[in-house]
Amino acid sequence: MKTDLEFNKNEDSSLLDISHLHHRLEEIKLGGGQKKIDKQHAKGKLTARERVAELIDPDSVSMELGNFAGYGMYQEHGGCPGGGVLVVVARVSGQLCVIVANDATVKAGAWFPITGKKNLRAQEIALENRLPIIYLVDSAGVYLPMQDEIFPDKEHFGRIFRNNAVLSSRGIPQIAAIMGSCVAGGAYLPIMSDEALIVEGTGSIFLAGPYLVRAAIGETVDKETLGGASTHCDISGVTDYKMKDDHECLRTIRDLVGKLGPRKTLGLNRAQAIETARPAADLLGIFPEIRTKPYDTRALLSCIIDADSWTEYKADYGQTILCGYARVDGWSVGIVINNREVVKNAKGEMQFGGVIYSDSADKASRFIMNCNQKKIPLVFFHDVTGFMVGTRSEHGGIIKDGAKLVNAVSNSTVPKITIVMGNSYGAGNYAMCGKAYDPRFIFAWPTAKIAVMGGAQAAQVLAQIQISSATARGEELTDDDKKAMTDKVKARYDEQTSAYYAASRLWVDEIIDPRQTRKHISLSLAAADHGKIKKFNPGVLQT
Repeated sequence: MKTDLEFNKNEDSSLLDISHLHHRLEEIKLGGGQKKIDKQHAKGKLTARERVAELIDPDSVSMELGNFAGYGMYQEHGGCPGGGVLVVVARVSGQLCVIVANDATVKAGAWFPITGKKNLRAQEIALENRLPIIYLVDSAGVYLPMQDEIFPDKEHFGRIFRNNAVLSSRGIPQIAAIMGSCVAGGAYLPIMSDEALIVEGTGSIFLAGPYLVRAAIGETVDKETLGGASTHCDISGVTDYKMKDDHECLRTIRDLVGKLGPRKTLGLNRAQAIETARPAADLLGIFPEIRTKPYDTRALLSCIIDADSWTEYKADYGQTILCGYARVDGWSVGIVINNREVVKNAKGEMQFGGVIYSDSADKASRFIMNCNQKKIPLVFFHDVTGFMVGTRSEHGGIIKDGAKLVNAVSNSTVPKITIVMGNSYGAGNYAMCGKAYDPRFIFAWPTAKIAVMGGAQAAQVLAQIQISSATARGEELTDDDKKAMTDKVKARYDEQTSAYYAASRLWVDEIIDPRQTRKHISLSLAAADHGKIKKFNPGVLQT
């Protein structure tokens, strides 16, 4: 009865988190708002979401990425929902593609700094997984009030055109549709693609618009004459296909993709999918509402992996990380997951769940190398508070063993998928393949926390520094003053560790409903199957 009550409390908490997630997504999907959507329709244009929905195969499995890009940012500029661009991985005429669609309801599709970062991430996914990429262009160009934060650096706007060239050189198809404005430097994106379509009446492309042309050289010219569909299809030859409206444009893209030549795959091992031993909904009751509580990690896995597919590696050694071979929707994978149960090691010593000890780091390193040797993709599940600290751990070489694990993750060449379920603190984030370690895709549950350390610990450290400084200045602080200072620091830190803070800055690709974890892993592996695997070279691994 006690277990059922706790399960129900966890489930209620999870459902509330998911409700908040969907509510926020509904707001984001409105883009610039209903008035801007109506304005788009009045011009005879579809919205970005309508375009993508019409482009992709009906009823096919798809995943949106970066919905929370820019969330809570740029408020002084009116906000930038979804980063002003839609990124979707989905099938088009049977081919798995990356789709990038400017949302013209958000500042006329202008590029904020996060817009550039999101576009670069989309291109990175296409490059790593060798997926065709489709651009649905409708953008006013760089958001000028923030041009200094998007224009000149390596990870800024110009990198996108460099990536166009690299994608082309590697034989990865790029198709661009000019369905609205395409101005200045942004004009290079569709023209550096393999083929470009333009919609009559609404599509336009030029290095300088009519106002700038008049200011620069005194010439008066209208938008259509300067860079409309007839100009670029009939006179300049810049674009390849003249389309009468959005619908014909999207049908033609589907036709072009459907005629692509054969695409090589890695041939990752996939068998007939078998349902999970427990329903995905049970995840919500197993995963604890109170993040310090232990839980049954294997039971949680049974809601994600195919039934009877788990083969555990070194089950009785290094038990604070579980490693094993399994199948997810038929795909053969190696799983590395933090074990949140409190366990005893071979010496009878208690080990805390979610902490990486020397033996668990050693085990995970060896397992990762085995998966690379066997060309089995890896799936990492985070709920880690970091590496074990203290005299005994330091004397036992925890730094060396941690470095060995980080080395193995860094040099691993098989596809890596990362799911941040709960805590992802400090070097534990690195060892478990956080964003800095090149996972092909990285997703977070709404319960995810990504930071150097937990909010309570960080608040104590930071507040103590502030209190010491105040004391040094001769200020007398009461207990209430100290508590208020600590609470303020903790509140700020907790906000910065949330899944939404991480997703707004694209530290994760998307926040997902935990019940959709299996679907996201499966589609990520379908994408990764088109990529390449280099020979694994672990470098120097100390033993």
